[in-house]
Amino acid sequence: MSRYRGPKLKIIRRLGLLPGLTRKKSHKTNRPGKDGNVTGAAKKLTEYGVRLEEKQKLKFNYGLTENQLYRYVKEARRRKGVTGLILLQLLEMRLDTLCFTLGFAKSISQARQLVNHGHILVNKKVVSIPSFQCRLNDIISIKDKTISKNLIQNNIKNKQIPDIPNHLTFDNSKLEATILDYCNRDDIGLQLDELLVIEYYSRR
Repeated sequence: MSRYRGPKLKIIRRLGLLPGLTRKKSHKTNRPGKDGNVTGAAKKLTEYGVRLEEKQKLKFNYGLTENQLYRYVKEARRRKGVTGLILLQLLEMRLDTLCFTLGFAKSISQARQLVNHGHILVNKKVVSIPSFQCRLNDIISIKDKTISKNLIQNNIKNKQIPDIPNHLTFDNSKLEATILDYCNRDDIGLQLDELLVIEYYSRR
């Protein structure tokens, strides 16, 4: 299944606020589709439907394909600890997600484009793979080119995420960030129940 490239506000109306997908808000309050247009006709979700929507939140927020998300779930199950939290930590340690969290881009899809175009360095080396899994003490910086610096500085000035989480440090003068630790659940702005995502994949 390919990555979603359709209307983003339609997804926001169905799933709620997804910071990594877009910060825009729709003027419409009803859910998309025929059932959402009829007053009082809100369709009650089944247990499967509830789990599906929680899974879709992760998929659309982080810009993943179905196969990518399933691989992250399998990796989270393999590691010791709370599977739901480990899954979120794996997604938050992706290079494109970290660039978005630091304010380098307005959305994760824009952060993915920055990485693809070679604007981002990890430990002083260009990394052009958005799904690159960063590690503790890695240093994320910007390529020493005027285009790269101007582009990212403008995004940092207009960033809509107020504070950088405690597991990261950012030197604004050097435009350089260091990963200190894995994120806590409270550091993730996405509103979802990750346990339901694990339950959704439990039969696979």
